[in-house]
Amino acid sequence: MSRFWSPVVAGLSPYVPGEQPKQGTLLKLNTNENPYGPSPAVLAAIAAETHEGLRLYPDPLSTTLRTAIAERHGVGGEQVFVGNGSDEVLAHTFHALLQHDAPLLTPDITYSFYPVYCGLYGIPHDAVPLDDAMQVRVAEYRRPCGGIILPNPNAPTGIALPLADIETLLRDHPDQVVVIDEAYVDFGAESAIPLVARYENLLVIQTLSKSRALAGLRVGFAIGQRPLIEGLERVKDSFNSYPLDRLAQAGATAAIRDEAWFVQSRDRIVASRAWLTEALGGLGFEVLPSAANFVFARHPARAGADLAAGLRSRGVLVRHFRTKRIEDWLRITVGTDAECARLVETLRGMK
Repeated sequence: MSRFWSPVVAGLSPYVPGEQPKQGTLLKLNTNENPYGPSPAVLAAIAAETHEGLRLYPDPLSTTLRTAIAERHGVGGEQVFVGNGSDEVLAHTFHALLQHDAPLLTPDITYSFYPVYCGLYGIPHDAVPLDDAMQVRVAEYRRPCGGIILPNPNAPTGIALPLADIETLLRDHPDQVVVIDEAYVDFGAESAIPLVARYENLLVIQTLSKSRALAGLRVGFAIGQRPLIEGLERVKDSFNSYPLDRLAQAGATAAIRDEAWFVQSRDRIVASRAWLTEALGGLGFEVLPSAANFVFARHPARAGADLAAGLRSRGVLVRHFRTKRIEDWLRITVGTDAECARLVETLRGMK
């Protein structure tokens, strides 16, 4: 421990991202990246922006991008906030909207960055257990709190909540912010964005990393009524007025506007997910019903850590969490048909 650290630093337990291997021979099914790449329009937009204008600061308001997002989702541009990946948007959300004396409610099995943000910002939090089927039960959230955050679909389980359940949370907690983290919503869940007009306490966060294949560009956004967005802007402008550079703004705008590329890429992943789910079931795995671009699976006769290690030794990376309740589960990204077939054949050959 460094004697120069601020007091909060010593107590932090930082988020551990999925492995990014240096060798190119590994099949990478551990970080939920899109296997099909971004729209050609994105690459063209980035190339067109690569000129002497890079000497100038980008638009601090990301006006063109916010307008494109607003038009696609049927909201006003003033209801959109953008940031350097949804993780930054989430960080500003925790700081601006969820930092209260009462505990923040999260699922006990969920995105592991949430407790990290709580530690960083000194936010008390309670982990609400999923049921035995790994599902969120909204009735368990009917308790005093400082706010609620849920991924929908949940991660790493991939299970989605119906919109009616989200609306129940919003009605049960009119005086608290309810954040719905929709990183994987495009692969089979129903977005809560249409509820924003009716609920002033709803903030919906999405990313372009998954369904738009832009994990390397780092663009995320939030949609909510103006007071929530203004809260995020006040934190952002006290931290970094220019979170999205010119290339990111241009590429993200093109991605939002190329609906056809998004649809065909998404549909291929959804079809591959169905095949992979059936194939894993044929190998004896239990696979949770996924509405994401990954599946969550376990084998009744094999330890999760052993399976993950065995796969890696054979050139296949999947995500394993050494966490209570899910230590025997694997989160497996849906790759191309060929990549999914390689995974299945590798598992079939493991004794």
